[in-house]
This record gives sequence, C-alpha cells and structure tokens, in this order.
Amino acid sequence: MNDSYSFPVQHPLNRREALRRIGGGFGSLALAGLLAEPPSAVASAENPLAPKPPHFSARAMRVIFLFMEGGPSHHDTFDYKPLLVRDQGKPLPMETPRVNSNPDRFGKVLGPLSQFKQRGESGIWISDLFPKLAQVADELCVINSMHCSNTQHGAAVLELHTGHGLLIRPSMGSWITYGLGTENQNLPGYITICQPLSLAGTGVYSSAFLPAAHQGTPLGYRNTPSSEAKFRFIQNKSARVDLQRAEMDFVRESGEAQLVRTGPDSELEARIRSFELAFQMQMEAPEVQDVSKESAATKKLYGLDQEETKNLGYQCLLARRFAERGVRFVQCNLGGWDLHNKISSEMPKVARQADQPIAALIEDLKSRGLLQDTLILWGGEFGRTPVTEGPDGRDHNPYGYTMWMAGGGTKKGTTYGRTDDYGYYAIENKVHVHDLHATVLHVLGLDHTKLTYPYAGRNFRLTDVHGEVVKGILS
Repeated sequence: MNDSYSFPVQHPLNRREALRRIGGGFGSLALAGLLAEPPSAVASAENPLAPKPPHFSARAMRVIFLFMEGGPSHHDTFDYKPLLVRDQGKPLPMETPRVNSNPDRFGKVLGPLSQFKQRGESGIWISDLFPKLAQVADELCVINSMHCSNTQHGAAVLELHTGHGLLIRPSMGSWITYGLGTENQNLPGYITICQPLSLAGTGVYSSAFLPAAHQGTPLGYRNTPSSEAKFRFIQNKSARVDLQRAEMDFVRESGEAQLVRTGPDSELEARIRSFELAFQMQMEAPEVQDVSKESAATKKLYGLDQEETKNLGYQCLLARRFAERGVRFVQCNLGGWDLHNKISSEMPKVARQADQPIAALIEDLKSRGLLQDTLILWGGEFGRTPVTEGPDGRDHNPYGYTMWMAGGGTKKGTTYGRTDDYGYYAIENKVHVHDLHATVLHVLGLDHTKLTYPYAGRNFRLTDVHGEVVKGILS
C-alpha cells in the first residue's frame, strides 16, 4: 500500500494576481476603468511621447547634438594659448595630473597645428582649421572650461551622454523626451545617426530604467554611410493601409487586455507603442529621409558634393529636416578625433570633414528661423594634452577642454571660462558635465532637480545629486 499523499502546491500570490482575484476582481475592474479613461487621464500609459509642458518658459524646443567621438583637441580648435607657440618643443613647466591615460608617453610642449585668429565682431579665437565655422563665429557660445571625471574613452563617453561613467543610466536624449515628449507623433522623439558603439556600447542612447519608448532610435552605426542610414523596412507595400490599421488596432486591444490582466508593464506598453509608431512612420519617415528635393544650393552648402564632407553633411541635413518636423533630440556623430599619433596630418582631415557641414547647419537653421529655438551642442568626451604623446600625438585630457553651443537662448559670440596658460586645467568658471546637462535641460524649460524618475528605492535624475545651471552663457 502506498502511504504517500499528493497535495496541490500552493504558490503565494503576487501583487498583480492578488489584485485580479481578491474582492471578486474589483481591483482589476478599477484598472480596466482607468484604461478606459479619456486619453488625458492615461496619456503616459497610452503614449509616453505625447507632448508635455515644461517646468517653466523654455528658450529652446529641441536639441541637435554634434558628438565628436574621440575627444577633439581644444588646443587646435577653439582655445588659443600663445605660450604653446612660444614654448614649442620645450618641457612643460607645470605639474601634470596624477591620473593620466598614458603618462609614460608624455613629451614636450606641442603648439597648435594651425594659426588662430579672432573671428567676427565678437573676436572669438578659432583655428584656421575651421574657416567656415569662423564665418559664423558670432553665433557661437564657446565654453573653454569644461571638465569631466574620466580619463578613458568608454567611461567619458558614457558620462557625457548619461551623467555616469560606469553604470547604465538613461541618456540625455531619453531624459529630454521623458520630460517633454515630442512634437511629431509620426517620428521617434530621439534619433541618433551613424552612432559609434565601440567605446561605450548601446548605453549611449539607452533609456535604461526609463520607459523603453524613450530609447534613442539609431539610424545606422559607425561604418554605415550616412546616405544609407535610414529607417529600414518602414513601408509594407504588400498590404492595404486599412488592413494594416485593423491589424494595429488588434495588436493594441490585445496588449491592453493583457495589461488589464497583469497590471502595468512598461516593456509591453512600449511594444504596443512601437507598433503604432511604425505604422504612423510609413506616412512621414520616407519623405523626411528623402533629400532629393532639396535645392542644389542647399546640397552644396552642406558639402554633399564633396567626398570629405558628404558624410557629416548628410547627417546635418537630416538633422535639420528632423528638427523642423518636431523631433525633440537628434544626434549626429563624427569619429576620427582620437589622435594619439599622426595628429599633424590627421587633424586637418577630420577638421575639414566637420567644418563645412556644421557651419551649414547653423546658417540653414538661422535662415529658416529655427536657430533661435534649436539648441546646437558640439563637443567630444574630453580634450587633449598640451604636450606630445609619442612623436606626433596628444593624449586624453579630461581636466580642461572645449565644447560650444549655438542657438536655443545661449549668448551669441561669447567665450565663457578659461583654462590655464597651457590649456591643461579648467581654472575659471569651470563647467562640469553635470553643469552642462543642467544647462541643456534649463534652456528646454526643465528643472534638472525636478526631472526625476523613481527607481531602486530613490529618485534618479540626469545630474544625479550634482549640477548647476551655467547662467553666464544664457541670453
């Protein structure tokens, strides 16, 4: 005789299942009622990218971030130091930082690769490597006192994009669309074009713990020709639009029914939204990516007719087209600035790739009345040393470097902050990356201390517990 008995295994109820079962399911009915409320009552659940009001009056409506991957040398771009010219080839007469990328390879003082001149009515110092940008100098707000916390590329790239150099945190573009939504519901709110991944991975455009709808949409990666960086498979030519609409409605209704059964699920909600967005994009995405109808003069302005400039030129032209259609955050990417060697020959090449397209973007936005409410942000993850690394290069320098802004309520024709006489350390009106982030959010009408998201037991923000708005660069 078998004396063993079998009992049904009783699993403890989780909160979602308890909501569904206890009290005859009235908790679940309440959730169903909530989902049936008008769109305004559940806007964040139905469409997390719906436009949202800022905390206060905004100077800018959108951002175009020109990311110069690798760390441009400020000594050869926007931070003129006469002592580097005078002391070329001599030992650096100052103490170097304790933490460096390659301290054993430090050499002698290396002067700028080209002459600097004061440009425009404002007299901003710009290297001869950037003749086109020199012509729009009076639109720039140059910050010569940037500094960050990381000497290595991966961590510094993450810090610039997310505010943290080690842990995965939401990117700046994700925070901005979380705070403001986006103006055009037929396109993603955050787009990055030809995104480099080798230094920091997909974390640079990740939404991390924010709802997945706020993640950046990459159009191609580092080696993708920018003219081919497109939304793939965006049109379904095998099915009528009305049939696709019915299919999307079924997907949405099925997803909402699942939410009623299981409770809130940000990944499922984002998936529902992604199908809807993909359907809507069929109508607008192909047109916005088609630059063939741009005038010959516009194409020439951006340098699409030249091999050196067409890569970034196409990205910048796309950025303008996305911006004028209400995309909230667009990032263009150009590598080639990490010049540990051959800087004398390679720096002029990458400068030529960048100069004309970026100047064209500024001119084009201004001519269309868009520059005043579009913030352009230019820069890399750090700067370079004032001394040689090896025979012909510059090492990483996070202690003092340059970024610049244009438009979006920033002061035109302004140079803010200063590094020491050799350009090694930021010493006057220092601006940390956290301060930069606080300022970008501020011009968009967002208070960086109030733009928070609850996660892992506390409220997180882009600036973490740091950051001050740099009021000296605001008009």
